Amino acid sequence: MKFIDLLRLVAGNLTRRKARVALTAIGVVIGTAAVVVLVSLAIGLQQSANEQLYGIGDLSQIQVSPSYGGEGVVMGPGGGGGGFAPSDEVKLLTNSALEEFRAIPGVESVIPREYLMSGALMKFQKLESYVNIIGVGTNDVADLGDEAESGTTKLGRGTVVIGVSVPQSFYDPHARPGQEIPPPPEIFDQQVQMVVIKYDANGNEVRKNVALRVTGILKETRGESDWTVYMPLDQVKQFNEWSQNRRFNYNKDGYSMVIVKVSDVEQVIEIADQITAMGYQAFTPQSFLEGINNFFIVLQIIFGGVGAIALLVAAIGIANTMAMSILERTKEIGLMKAVGATNRDVLAIFLGEAAGIGFIGGLGGVLIGWLASQAINIIAAAFLAEQAGQQGGAPISMAVSTPLWLPIFALIFSTLVGMFSGLYPALRAATMIPVLALKYE
Repeated sequence: MKFIDLLRLVAGNLTRRKARVALTAIGVVIGTAAVVVLVSLAIGLQQSANEQLYGIGDLSQIQVSPSYGGEGVVMGPGGGGGGFAPSDEVKLLTNSALEEFRAIPGVESVIPREYLMSGALMKFQKLESYVNIIGVGTNDVADLGDEAESGTTKLGRGTVVIGVSVPQSFYDPHARPGQEIPPPPEIFDQQVQMVVIKYDANGNEVRKNVALRVTGILKETRGESDWTVYMPLDQVKQFNEWSQNRRFNYNKDGYSMVIVKVSDVEQVIEIADQITAMGYQAFTPQSFLEGINNFFIVLQIIFGGVGAIALLVAAIGIANTMAMSILERTKEIGLMKAVGATNRDVLAIFLGEAAGIGFIGGLGGVLIGWLASQAINIIAAAFLAEQAGQQGGAPISMAVSTPLWLPIFALIFSTLVGMFSGLYPALRAATMIPVLALKYE
């Protein structure tokens, strides 16, 4: 029997029993729609989580800290996991350690950084703010993955680049109760006073004033850089030497942190493991994000399994429908065999009908599932936009996401479910003895 003839025969048999086929296919529709909606929901949640978590840092960066002995888990910013320090020996981030990192294949750059070890007050006109100052061993903050919203990301002597949220922390120290809060100052391309504070042996406060120019404001990342003032590493080193009353030798004392920039994001975890094996503490946002993605993959499997249960119920319905159809068409089967149809032809006809029911139900389920996903997106977008407006955050772009492979997979899967459901009834039909089938009442 030619394939086109088989398709015509199957289509004709299905259209003869429209109501029964439709009722049987409804179960497949529900199961397929459930698979599409639930898996789309899990994928949408994963994408939204990745969007929200991308601000935890550049995924191509590894934050390396010194190891002071002992074996324990390395904690990254925000509680993210890192590696284990496998050695009890102290491992400082000296210049020789930086050269070891640069020698690792795939490492693009190695940038040391230092926090200011004393209090710092930034003044502008009548306003002031306590700020977080970080010195970086590069002349361009863009090397850390940041971009400029205004001005430049380049650093120089007597200049600073600040995060977008730094102006919001300014306040009037002489404000009276009930006085209106002043708006954030426009300090871009303005000169500000930096006051570095230390205390002497008698507990007296000592201040050092430095005039600096704000040459750049960084774009929002929803991370540490939003509230940070970046300065050249040498200048922060001088402030630290002044506040600590001693000279720093990085070949002996080491840096407090080093940023290792990797050229390929796919290599980040591997290189972080190499650095950990060298005895240092390494953290990368990629490891945190990888754990989140693994969780959502498990969630997709669970949600897909819930929808598959509905398809299993539908499969039982298809098997029942096909069994009843064979009983009703026993004489027809005997007649087909009597005029020359082979067991293979009969098997193909009934398997085709079962697969056709699965295909029809899958097609309807994919369509309904897609429409339901769009409806959920519209409702969720309105609700989450309202929540974001109240809480001051950025709303997620999509609650449910349906990739192209999902409806294709759901349609193929529902067709196969139908085919396998009709396998036993089709085998019964194919193995009927023509004489007995023609005598069946």
